[in-house]
Amino acid sequence: MTVDELRQLGSSLDPHTPDGDPATAWARRKVDYRLVSPLNRSHLTVIVVGTGLAGSGAAAALGELGYRVEAFTYHDAPRRAHSVAAQGGINSARGRKVDGDSVERFVIDTIKGGDFRGREADVFRLGEESARVIDHMNAIGVPFAREYGGGLATRSFGGVQVSRTYYTRGQTGQQLQIAGAQALLRQVARGSVRLHTRTEMLDLIVSDGRAQGVVVRDLVTGAVSAHTAHAVVLATGGYGNVYFHSTLAMSSNATATWRAHRAGALFASPSMVQFHPTALPVSSPWQSKTTLMSESLRNDGRVWVPRQEGDERDPGRIPESERDYYLERKYPAYGNLSPRDISSRAAREQIDTGHGVGPLRNSVYLDFRDAIARVGKDAIAERYGNLFEMYRDVTGEDPYTQPMRIAPGAHFSMGGLWTDYDLMTSIPGLFVAGEAGNAYHGANRLGANSLLSASVDGWFTLPYSIPSYLAGLLGQPLMDADAPGARRVVDAVGQRVQRLLSIRGTRRAVDFHRSLGEILYARCGVSRDAEGLIAAIHEIDELAAQFWTDLRVPGEGGRLNQELETAGRVADYLELARLMCIDALDRDESCGAHFRIEHQTEGGEALRNDDEWRFVSAWEHRDDLPVRHREDLGFTRVPLQTRDYR
Repeated sequence: MTVDELRQLGSSLDPHTPDGDPATAWARRKVDYRLVSPLNRSHLTVIVVGTGLAGSGAAAALGELGYRVEAFTYHDAPRRAHSVAAQGGINSARGRKVDGDSVERFVIDTIKGGDFRGREADVFRLGEESARVIDHMNAIGVPFAREYGGGLATRSFGGVQVSRTYYTRGQTGQQLQIAGAQALLRQVARGSVRLHTRTEMLDLIVSDGRAQGVVVRDLVTGAVSAHTAHAVVLATGGYGNVYFHSTLAMSSNATATWRAHRAGALFASPSMVQFHPTALPVSSPWQSKTTLMSESLRNDGRVWVPRQEGDERDPGRIPESERDYYLERKYPAYGNLSPRDISSRAAREQIDTGHGVGPLRNSVYLDFRDAIARVGKDAIAERYGNLFEMYRDVTGEDPYTQPMRIAPGAHFSMGGLWTDYDLMTSIPGLFVAGEAGNAYHGANRLGANSLLSASVDGWFTLPYSIPSYLAGLLGQPLMDADAPGARRVVDAVGQRVQRLLSIRGTRRAVDFHRSLGEILYARCGVSRDAEGLIAAIHEIDELAAQFWTDLRVPGEGGRLNQELETAGRVADYLELARLMCIDALDRDESCGAHFRIEHQTEGGEALRNDDEWRFVSAWEHRDDLPVRHREDLGFTRVPLQTRDYR
């Protein structure tokens, strides 16, 4: 099997980026956007799926502007969205410290961090709006940490040499999400937003060449229904749970974006998945997920392994001369704050060469001994106390007296539905916000840019670009929920549900999910090669065949049935995983988190091929062979350069 037998080649894509200087593109685009007058906004309906930081921001902002908004979440309350899990901080190029930071520096760090596989103009917008995000979130109640004099405090994150990360101890995502959810609920109380909880999107309604609604299942009653709108926003998060063991919440899934992909939306860079270097290791075969420990810990914690292979001594008994602080040794300019992809590969190298620690020898140490000696236990507790408590609750070990054990874990997906500069997909009327899309991050995301990109999308980009699209639909009636185009999708969803229920095999969906994760970690994980990816595709095909013949879903569809929910999500994961491996096989280079063993420098770093692969791969669904389209990338303000953190 060759890559030519697994995909077709398509055409070049137009991202509709404004011509000229990317640094001024956003200001010029905002002037060009069409407007909808306040009196007409109440005649236009927007569906927002997902109530995390991006979704709650988009729904609240559009509701405040006067549009009719229908917000959907499978949670029982919007504040439970997975944005709460981001711990360490949110970036902003406000430049309040005299350390050389600026919007230009932010753009350089982000594009370089993404290994020159992101859109330059988008990153300028992200940096430009970053100052507004902090001021806005501060105004609506986020309790950011402050300096002694009252100014907002910052700290550093991986891949930068300045201090631009604003934080609320180790609870930044939670506090931002609470503020966003409260802003959303304010609009619910005003009547501009109607909130649908415990409701999962299972398909997209596309009619007359544009997105006109979604089909959802009530998770309590099992009822399947259509909801229509003039535009649809997907803010449903990333797909890291395809790996089974990931830092994402157990309910996080890819169904909304994957069903949109099957309905015609292009899926960009599916193989670009970030492995967080500061996750807790898998410690037993029954473990259902991994736990994230914030990257902010690496401001004060030092990463090391024993120099001697297979050293089983207690870490406190290993002298300084027998410790290898390998990040400080290999990347002295950035040290323990090296970017996530580089830090994860370095940790995996140590583990694979016999230097791993812990009962399963599958982790490295993150040690706070020196920091506690330098600033005291109280200062460390003030900065990271809740994270230390969480570590102790999970492991039973005290990180104040012995090093944490960490390991790379599947975390953030840089890939997602392809969007143009206005965050619209290849389906007119379907917009994407946050991690569900592929904007900004290229081949690797810098820490603390996740909360920022979700906030910029929801609060400060979509409220401009969606009205411009809606302006062309004034006077267009809302599609009837019983129209043939909607009814057809509802019937298809019902048939799919019944198919899952009727297999009556012997294996639970979670069993197939675990097997899929094992394939992906082994073949399409921190490192990949052609032979392993081809083997993975064969193994996924075999697993999918078993799934559709031996799956067992107990119970019925007309009621609460979490086994049924899981089965539908795993069915989509199997298809997504296959495309991930095809994309990884097709991209015959190394860049960022996509590390092909065949393409590395003499020093073991990723070896890009800008002449042949300086583009974003955007895949079109075909039942026979997927089609790979391409968006060519240009860099005028940040020249192409070798990514070096030494």
